Amino acid sequence: MLTHPAVLARLVEEYEMESELRAAGPHGPVRQQMEDVVYTLCVSTGTCDVDAALAAARERLRTAWFDDAEAVARGGRTLSGAAG
Repeated sequence: MLTHPAVLARLVEEYEMESELRAAGPHGPVRQQMEDVVYTLCVSTGTCDVDAALAAARERLRTAWFDDAEAVARGGRTLSGAAG
């Protein structure tokens, strides 16, 4: 089962925000949030480390949005469920 691209996009965005916050200073809640996002990214992409998870998520997003555009061009449904 593949994770929905919108979920992956949100996770990548959260990871990037948490990385910026962590760079400013490693606080307890930020650290836990980062660990949670990394764990969820890894589970969602079937990988074991954050670099592989980010690469897999970004590749899935790249191909998902491409597939979505093709569906719209064919008059099909988009990933959001709206008719094209």
